[in-house]
Amino acid sequence: MRDRTCIVCGSPLGETPLLTLHDMPASAQDIPGREERKTEHGITLKLHQCSQCGLVQFDCEPVAYFKDVIRSGGFSTTMVNLRKSQYKHLIETYHLEGKTLIEAGCGQGEFLSVLSEFPVNACGMEHRESLVALAKEKGLSVWKQFAKEGEMLASPDGKISGPYDGFLSFNYLEHQPDPVGMLRCIWRNLTDDGVGLITVPSLEYILEYDGYYELIRDHLAYYTFDTLRYAVELAGFTVLEEEMVNRDTLSVIVRKVPETEETGNGKKDNFQKKEGAIVDGSRLAKSREIIEAELEELIRELKASGKKLSLWGASHQGFTLASTTGIGAFAEYIIDSAPFKQGRYAPASHLPIVAPEHFKTDPVDAVLIVAPGYTEEIAGAIRNKYGWNVAILALKSNHLERI
Repeated sequence: MRDRTCIVCGSPLGETPLLTLHDMPASAQDIPGREERKTEHGITLKLHQCSQCGLVQFDCEPVAYFKDVIRSGGFSTTMVNLRKSQYKHLIETYHLEGKTLIEAGCGQGEFLSVLSEFPVNACGMEHRESLVALAKEKGLSVWKQFAKEGEMLASPDGKISGPYDGFLSFNYLEHQPDPVGMLRCIWRNLTDDGVGLITVPSLEYILEYDGYYELIRDHLAYYTFDTLRYAVELAGFTVLEEEMVNRDTLSVIVRKVPETEETGNGKKDNFQKKEGAIVDGSRLAKSREIIEAELEELIRELKASGKKLSLWGASHQGFTLASTTGIGAFAEYIIDSAPFKQGRYAPASHLPIVAPEHFKTDPVDAVLIVAPGYTEEIAGAIRNKYGWNVAILALKSNHLERI
């Protein structure tokens, strides 16, 4: 457990959590192998809300790899098309043709590869050396670095350095124990009119659809448009555009506000704390009860007819669902298209993770999709690969739906 103060404004979080979750995965990315299952187990997480700025957050330490970006969404057609649309809008609207853009936390360059198709100078930094190496193999301008306050963001050989004309940060800020510090670092490495595109998972989505399974320790904070706006303003930016994308993600375009003695941008002392709307944690607790009851009914139905089930999506949603409900013990395996997850086991539930081709040698009668934002794409792949005799279900909001 870390010090119970807000990671954005520094106010006390208080003793009473919004929600306590038992048997949760300890990590979404440290996926255990066969031998590691013996010592790996679920944990208890407590979700709090800052009484001042309203940011919802866990009170635990961040995962050990919070500086690294390990993503599988880059393999998806849905995500590639979304990035292309976002890049086109950002570059054309803010006249970034021929300018230099840097991605903070670029992984192995999944999204930088897409950006390289546009008329900009694309570069990125990533903390995990193995991912930097993979990005370089693709011919991308990527180096090992993490954006912490005081850092000058530049390649080791000095060939790429700021100030940059724009930055990108995709579903990275929610992992950070010092999000304002990271954004301040980027701020100081931008031109005076530099812009940025930031995405984070949406707390509004989680609350609207009562999706408790969206919660995972890796995501230290859960932002709304209000709390995200407050954090970026605290770091010295102003929000130009806000948009909900892919149903479950907040996307904002920001512009740097040059620092002056009068405004003191980037200085927490010059910002008044703001009160956020109180979140009702009981809805999330209720959603867990509803989902668990529906899954138990599904298990009874399949058992009665001698049918087998698999999950599709070795995502944090799939891991949480498998560890906190009976579906983890009943399902045969989790299917996932990301090669680095295959052959390993879901945290806490230890459900095997397999490639889509595994179905051919060990078929199931039904597949439950647990990958919000990719449901239709995955359903199409199931029909194409496995035929029409396989029942397809999806977890949408807090109910099961048959597709």
